[in-house]
Amino acid sequence: VQLQASGGGLVQAGDSLRLSCTASGPSTSSDRGFITWRMGWFRQPPGKEREFVASIWWRTEYANSVKGRFTISRDNTKNTVSLQMDAVKPEDTATYYCAAARDHQSSVDNVHDYDFWGQGTQVTVSS
Repeated sequence: VQLQASGGGLVQAGDSLRLSCTASGPSTSSDRGFITWRMGWFRQPPGKEREFVASIWWRTEYANSVKGRFTISRDNTKNTVSLQMDAVKPEDTATYYCAAARDHQSSVDNVHDYDFWGQGTQVTVSS
């Protein structure tokens, strides 16, 4: 399975940005593939640990720091998960990673419970 993330860039505080991540591979489109996975977004600020941002299966979960500003969504027909980032802040600056968990009942915010990871896309927010 491969996760390809895109959409990062340099923006100013208060702007919006949309990240996308597409899953591909032999098992992705099967009945036990993408449609059954919990998808998540994590981020890693410079010099810090990777942290949970948002996840989606049939319900969504958000970190408190992004609640009300970010929206996660998925399109199961395109094996894609997106993260709409509104009212971004300088503290949102990080490398953003999409991830997939085959066990949708596992912990939503634990990096170790995700099986597949994208390569990361950089988001930089200037003040």
